[in-house]
Amino acid sequence: MKKCKTKRNILAALGCFLLVACTTTSNQNQTTTEESLTQYVEPRIGTAHCRWFHFAPGALPFGLAKPAAATNASVGNKSGWEATGYDYRDTSIEGFPCLHEFQVGGIVLMPTVGELKTIPGAVNSEGEGYRSAFSHEDEVATAGYYSVLLKDYDIKAELTATKRVAFQRFTFPESGESHILFDIGNRQGESGPAVDAEVTVCSNDLVEGWVKTLPEYSKKYQDGATITMYFSAKLDKEASSFGTFIKEDVKENQASVKGVGAGAYLTYQTKAGETVTAKVGLSYTSVENARLNREEETNQDQLTFDEARLASHQTWEEYLGRIRVETPVKEDKVKFYTGLYHAILGRGLASDVNGAYPKNDGSIGQLPMENGKPKFSFYNTDGIWGGQWNLIQVWALAYPEYLSDYVSTHLQVYKDTGWLGDGIACSRFVSGVGTNQLGNVIAAAYLCGIRDFDVETAYAAARKNELDGKDRPMGAGKLDTDKFVKYGYVPHKDQGEYPDESWMFSASHTLEYSFGAYAVAQMAKELGKMDDYQQLMDLSKGWERIYNEETNLIHPKWENGKFIENFDPMQVWRGFQEGNAYQYTFYVPHDAQTLIVKMGKEEFVQRLDSIFIISQDKIFSGGKTINAFAGLQTYYNQGNQPCLHISWLFNQAGRYDLTQKWVRAILDEFYGTDGIHGYGYGQDEDQGQLGAWYVISSLGMFDVKGLADVDPVFSLGSTLFDKVTIRLNKDYYPGDTFVIEAHNNDKQHVYVKDYVWNGKELTSPEIRFKDVVSGGQLSVEMSDQPVVK
Repeated sequence: MKKCKTKRNILAALGCFLLVACTTTSNQNQTTTEESLTQYVEPRIGTAHCRWFHFAPGALPFGLAKPAAATNASVGNKSGWEATGYDYRDTSIEGFPCLHEFQVGGIVLMPTVGELKTIPGAVNSEGEGYRSAFSHEDEVATAGYYSVLLKDYDIKAELTATKRVAFQRFTFPESGESHILFDIGNRQGESGPAVDAEVTVCSNDLVEGWVKTLPEYSKKYQDGATITMYFSAKLDKEASSFGTFIKEDVKENQASVKGVGAGAYLTYQTKAGETVTAKVGLSYTSVENARLNREEETNQDQLTFDEARLASHQTWEEYLGRIRVETPVKEDKVKFYTGLYHAILGRGLASDVNGAYPKNDGSIGQLPMENGKPKFSFYNTDGIWGGQWNLIQVWALAYPEYLSDYVSTHLQVYKDTGWLGDGIACSRFVSGVGTNQLGNVIAAAYLCGIRDFDVETAYAAARKNELDGKDRPMGAGKLDTDKFVKYGYVPHKDQGEYPDESWMFSASHTLEYSFGAYAVAQMAKELGKMDDYQQLMDLSKGWERIYNEETNLIHPKWENGKFIENFDPMQVWRGFQEGNAYQYTFYVPHDAQTLIVKMGKEEFVQRLDSIFIISQDKIFSGGKTINAFAGLQTYYNQGNQPCLHISWLFNQAGRYDLTQKWVRAILDEFYGTDGIHGYGYGQDEDQGQLGAWYVISSLGMFDVKGLADVDPVFSLGSTLFDKVTIRLNKDYYPGDTFVIEAHNNDKQHVYVKDYVWNGKELTSPEIRFKDVVSGGQLSVEMSDQPVVK
């Protein structure tokens, strides 16, 4: 044997799986008992159509190890974005992958009994491959823990994790042929096809190896940029025999195998009820670091499954408990905490305990160290397109330390490559939408007072992102930046060369770049860079250059300055990415007052209101069609990023009652609590974006500028909950808690009479971010009638 180096019904089911009903916290000499919040997290919501990273119940917040059940992950997905992984409608499980990230996935374990099978078989097939039937009645899924009964084998599978170690525990029946498969060398979910793999049975209780994949988005945004996932798995029981395989070609007693389809198996003799636990250390840099991560985080493999599960539970309670909401409506709590769960689940850790991280060129980088630890953590991340209207606001408010690390991650990629990469998978460029709104994010973090990153580099990166088009790589997005800077808008083309992002979306790019220019201009102003400020502010008016005052619509223009002919405002993909002119005309969040003047206040309000009246029949998006793009050719699409600020624009026109009305309606109707109706019907959650929108909007707070202003301000709406307590991070903010209390609040009383901040009535429904994080209390008096002031 080869030796390796070693050192020593959803809602109805809620609550049945809790470790404890309450969480106990200590504060000096006082001990308080609070309601457990993980009981309201239901990861299966919306999984009839969800992306690969959506379902990972075994993970920690922002963790690297993300173990979960998979029902159809082996199928992969053609374009890199389609729903894959776990589908609530499927009837069989094909394994338990340890990694679930944007364009990243793999390291699959699967327990079986009886005849050895080494391929998963077709989705939902019976008796084909090693997959097993299961029932949702035998399944438990919550934040940090998952279990299911594999019916074909009478095996109970359980999952939990530390930051970088996936724990998988299997309870076997009595059998002389109990197996644990390590199916490593095949594609999983969004990972793209496997390019190579290697698996080694180092001893009867240690399996190590790696798999290299080529994500579909790598083929487009950074040609040939493969991603390698490494593992070191320690078992707490020695196997009686072992072997390796490549797909169906099995080699008994062979300790090592290399190639696409590579895997290994361990066979045990088990008694009824006997458990075997695999502790799978994971890394994106090397097997050695996967082993180190495992040893460091499991105390040299001494940490038990139950101890890891308890620690995970406590971590989730702390993270979820940063925003504690109170209401008698259980369904609203489920929506809220599942949305918050998704907002802090995705975009997970990619660096090792020793600070090693995967670099963009495929080599191993080293994060700067301080007192023997990395100065910041490095993360994988989907593109942040639209994130300023959801994730950024939630992170800035309750998780500023993560927002800081998120910025530092992208600055590290900038230092390595010279560019900000929109979406990154192990540092590789995997943009996704071919644009780049990281300038908005960097500016928002800085302007909110989160400044414990390299500010000088951050500004240089943000400025370059908005102004530099020379030799811009695909993965940095915004390939038409040079044209925007030259003309003050992006000229339209009806034909162009691949890629589409370089020529097809002239109008939506003009709007996005105008918004980005405004955001970075505010940072420039704060830093005293007034020449940059003036240039960026001029560019922020780019939207006006393609505004048609005869139709009051955004209308793409040719290079000669004339509006394009045969213009259909409902048409998608001609000048507009994942939307149309009716939707994108309101994409002026940084200059809404000028838009209102141009359109006329009365028409602005009337058009907005009619849009929501019409859209309500389609549940504010694509109706009940299960398709991520179902809402693109509509007047309003809650299921996709370009529209997510629109319901809050009524406040900009002084019709606060209509923001209150329509935001409440979206919260109640677009969002659901079952496997099919979750985030709309089939709409794209995008690593927590739709969940985070529910969170921030249900608090009755939102900033259409995404907090990217010199003095960021939350606009106020209709608070969904009777009471909200936000625990502030004292490392970043002076306050202890920000509390919202809504009086006379229920489903009929959706309108606001008045807001009282720290005992003083507000004259307009807004509150500065600075005041929120200084702590205090906002009292909201509710009414069943619109209050027009």
